[in-house]
Amino acid sequence: MVQAYCVKCRKKVEIKNPKSITMKNKRPATQGECPTCGTKVFRIGKA
Repeated sequence: MVQAYCVKCRKKVEIKNPKSITMKNKRPATQGECPTCGTKVFRIGKA
C-alpha cells in the first residue's frame, strides 16, 4: 500500500481509494483520502 502524510492526523497513513494522477507540470502523483479522518492526502511520485 502507498502511504502519505495526513496533515490533520499529523502522521503517515495508508491511502484509502488511491488514484494515480498527473500534476500540471506532468509529474506523477497519488491522491486519495485518510482512512481515519477522511481528509485528502497526496503523495508526489510514481506509486
